[in-house]
Amino acid sequence: MIEEEMNLTELDIQENGIDDKGGSWLSCFPESFTSLEVLNFANLSSDINFDALERLVGRCKSMRVLKLNRSVSLEQLQRLLVNAPQLAELGTGSFSEELTFRQCVELESALSNCKNMHTLSGLWDAKGIYLPALYPVCTHLTFLNLSYAALRSDELAKLLAHCPRLKRLWVLDTVEDKGLEAVGMNCPLLEELRVFPADLFDEEIIHGVTEAGFVAVSFGCPRLHYVLYFCCQMTNAAVATIVQNCPDFTHFRLCIMNPGQPDHITNEPMDEAFGAVVKTCTKLQRLSVSGRLTDLTFEYIGRYAKNLETLSVAFAGSSDWGMQCVMGGCSKLRKLEIRDCPFGNAALLSGLEKYESMRSLWMSACNVTMNGCRLLAREMPRLNVEVMKEDGSDDSQADKVYVYRSIAGPRRDAPPSVLTL
Repeated sequence: MIEEEMNLTELDIQENGIDDKGGSWLSCFPESFTSLEVLNFANLSSDINFDALERLVGRCKSMRVLKLNRSVSLEQLQRLLVNAPQLAELGTGSFSEELTFRQCVELESALSNCKNMHTLSGLWDAKGIYLPALYPVCTHLTFLNLSYAALRSDELAKLLAHCPRLKRLWVLDTVEDKGLEAVGMNCPLLEELRVFPADLFDEEIIHGVTEAGFVAVSFGCPRLHYVLYFCCQMTNAAVATIVQNCPDFTHFRLCIMNPGQPDHITNEPMDEAFGAVVKTCTKLQRLSVSGRLTDLTFEYIGRYAKNLETLSVAFAGSSDWGMQCVMGGCSKLRKLEIRDCPFGNAALLSGLEKYESMRSLWMSACNVTMNGCRLLAREMPRLNVEVMKEDGSDDSQADKVYVYRSIAGPRRDAPPSVLTL
């Protein structure tokens, strides 16, 4: 029970692991409770007690953030918005319920009264027929999160035509390159773009984005400085064009979904692509690399990425020399994540002078041995060196290695499978 005297202002459980046992918890708020400003239960899967939710939203007049799960219908959303026109951030429920013409008009009217709204998310199972109801509120949006809405390119284009102030956009790759062309045409103020892979496996539906969509965005969005881009193919020339158009990248996270894939036109490694990124984007703080990469990529990173703080690597590199270049050159590096790479003990031990100033190092499925980890722990006694073993693996191999520093010393809650050196 939530006691009446509790002055709770925020209840955001989206990023937490929750044992969802039903939606009756909303009725636990006492009728005198009016202080809630943030309510986010978008991750819950069960139906909720809508009457209790409606009463809670209606009496919390300072509520500015409301993010619903997909059990909330469009008709119910309209009833909530009538009681909360002050909302600044809204996460809708399901956006696919069959509505009458009158209900559509009422929904559009309720949304148009939300004059302060700048963030919109949710839109589960969105149907294009109801998207026009969003147009009035789109005018003021700065953040549009469509990562739960598998929109087609034409649907996205119509929506973005009403979003001139957009600075952040998250979409699924169902929008394809044509949809990203609409981003470049309609969002000149865009600063952040994230394109996620959709969990669609219908053989009749071919979706995904390529270098063409990314290039189109870069031409129309010169302020872009944060990108997370899952794509099915890429070229060196495209990446060079992208960073030339948008040289102020601070976060460049490119994921070519087929591991080890080369430039699909020249069949060359993607070394020059990431070389162009680190040479051009002098403000770069976070980098994720993918595709077929040799040690040359890491030579470029060590030589030019002087402000880099976080580096993520997978299925890349030729030898220990690559990681040695990074350790020797990236003076501001704080976090390094590596998996499925040929780096071994020489690479691990090349960071002896760096680890004290770093936050963490993670290596999995590399060529690091237990002896290498023991040597690291012996040479750097103030570091915490943890090794996680896989069932049936070679006793001499360190399957997963986690290195971090902490003034509290080694953690005491490690499971038996974790060996602390």
